[in-house]
Amino acid sequence: MNEQREVIVTDIRMPFWSMVIFLVKLAIASIPALIILWLLMALLLALLGLVGLATMPWDTFHWSTGGGLGV
Repeated sequence: MNEQREVIVTDIRMPFWSMVIFLVKLAIASIPALIILWLLMALLLALLGLVGLATMPWDTFHWSTGGGLGV
């Protein structure tokens, strides 16, 4: 039972329209995965932004008092 067997696939016979349907289903299934990855990346960037804000030396900034005119 511990015998190992190697299998090498040399050819797959699949009708063209069956392959098209399979690839369309694959594309549709990838949409939720992309949304999840986008949300994870947004969370990561938000956390990095918060860490950057927390470590920012606030006493080095000199805000102008020109009434919002940039003077």
